[in-house]
Amino acid sequence: MIQLVAGRTAQEYNIKKHRKDAFWEDRYHATAIETGEHLRQCFIYIDLNMVRTGAVKHPEEWTHGGYQEIQGHRRRNTIIDTNALAAALELKSVDERRTTHREWIEGSLRGDASAREEKWSQSIAVGSVEFALGARGRKRDFAENGGEYVLRETEESYGPFFLSKMSP
Repeated sequence: MIQLVAGRTAQEYNIKKHRKDAFWEDRYHATAIETGEHLRQCFIYIDLNMVRTGAVKHPEEWTHGGYQEIQGHRRRNTIIDTNALAAALELKSVDERRTTHREWIEGSLRGDASAREEKWSQSIAVGSVEFALGARGRKRDFAENGGEYVLRETEESYGPFFLSKMSP
């Protein structure tokens, strides 16, 4: 489904703008994340995507992003279950969720919010070692950084399969 939506979106945008260049940087990639601190980091990272691209200076300027929905500014076409989100982030109320989320974003904007983090764009799982290894991680390499574990799949693992298909 993601491939269909991404493909149609790219085609229509390119037709509208009379473009032929690549629309997406790379293919859709899902990363399993643990709740708590890792979920918080992921939300901040996603909210700052359009800031990193230079499209906006603050995520509140991007009307289609999760920031608007989490802050309660968008009433139609919502996709985030804010009650489940608050529970996963261990926040007790809607006001606490909004205030805390705003503080997280402001803190990140004061720091280096422009850097792309590979753990969110190239990892299979991010979290504790138990979580990372439980997320299809057996017999795979993982990196540890200050108590946080990142499970990645090596690009070489697909090499022999695809190289044989591409040869004449």
